[in-house]
Amino acid sequence: MKSNDWKERLNVVYSTNPNFSYDTEEEEEVETRLKEKQLLRISLDKRNRGGKAVTLITGFLGTTDDLTALGKMLKVKCGVGGSAKDGEVIIQGDLRKKVLEVLNKEGYTKSRII
Repeated sequence: MKSNDWKERLNVVYSTNPNFSYDTEEEEEVETRLKEKQLLRISLDKRNRGGKAVTLITGFLGTTDDLTALGKMLKVKCGVGGSAKDGEVIIQGDLRKKVLEVLNKEGYTKSRII
């Protein structure tokens, strides 16, 4: 039996085609690359943050669970807060050198500071 969840059909025009199926716009997650092949870029960002500096790690290719795990590991090792979403990790403060050292020790050898 088909799922009749109306929330999945929001903003969809009704079709009279009996074989029509709704497209839910779910993207497939990319398989996580090996640590040695991840090209992570570490930068300092101050835009739209009220003058506060954050360390931004971009370039991660993989699942959201692996991104969250990487973000948590960096936050714990640096002893600060932050977040991990949309393919990037945000670490509070200017910790570019420390983040680079931690990533190199964990096996992310192609990481670099921009």
